[in-house]
Amino acid sequence: MVQLAGKEIGPIGFGLMGLTWRQTPCPEEQAFEAMRAAIAAGSTFWNGGEFYGTPTYNSMTLLERYFSRYPEDATKVVLSMKGALGEHLVPDSSPEGLRRSVDNITGQLKGRKAVDLFECARRDPNRPLEETLGILKKEYIDTGKIGGISLSEVSAATIHEAVKVTKVAAVEVELSLWSTDPLENGVAAACAQYNIPLVAYSPLGRGMLTGQLKSFEDIPEGDFRRLLPRFQPENFQINLELVGQLQNLAAKKGCTPSQLAIGWVLALARRPGMPVIIPIPGATTAARAKENSVVVELTDAEMAEIDAVLAKFKVVGGRYAEGMAING
Repeated sequence: MVQLAGKEIGPIGFGLMGLTWRQTPCPEEQAFEAMRAAIAAGSTFWNGGEFYGTPTYNSMTLLERYFSRYPEDATKVVLSMKGALGEHLVPDSSPEGLRRSVDNITGQLKGRKAVDLFECARRDPNRPLEETLGILKKEYIDTGKIGGISLSEVSAATIHEAVKVTKVAAVEVELSLWSTDPLENGVAAACAQYNIPLVAYSPLGRGMLTGQLKSFEDIPEGDFRRLLPRFQPENFQINLELVGQLQNLAAKKGCTPSQLAIGWVLALARRPGMPVIIPIPGATTAARAKENSVVVELTDAEMAEIDAVLAKFKVVGGRYAEGMAING
């Protein structure tokens, strides 16, 4: 078993973003079924965000209602929450912005579930990291209001800087078969150096690697992905070629494309110089939560076969639109 925030969790986590942060969220009862299925399947590290949704329906309100109905599940889950974004999702780690964010998160949870980890969604370039982490430690960790600090979408340099200030419980970055940057930019190496678990968000390439998206038109109106370069019509069909090759490998393995993609992320941790890696796929149905929780063991030969596919293919388009904060 993997340990995070001093507690045992399953090897695969559960991302909450898609349950509330979309044009038309799934019905609450359906969300509850997916959440229960995730726990039953061992996906007990949950990752949410203050800004995942509207002020009245978001990660916190969903979690508060869920744990109100199933209070016995609160101790089964390790909860990480992102925040510290201001207006228009601009990073705001000012003392006032930081306190507002953490207090809002804990306030909306209404004591139903403790925040095991808090992470600023992006590093605020206008505030010293020492100040930000210092406030979180002194005012929130030392007082028992949150359990620990995680970092989100950061550079290797930020990790090296942060560990000099306080204990870093986890580092969350995008990592998947079509987002391999952390393996090359020093982030994974820094996590391994300090024995920090790496939390891999979007391990299914924001749904692309599941094979269910066939064209740009398959993305619903108002969906965030319609703004991302990799999903634009001129790039979509090129990137779909990688999906097709992965589907063939999954069929050969006898698993779904999603399970292959998640299994690849998990298997990276076996390589020399790599940290523990916890993929956090999302799911809006119980069936998908169960599917994503299945650990598919990939052999070294199978990993080499996937490496050969990746070596011949270059994903077209950036992860985010130009000007958005990444790798802070």
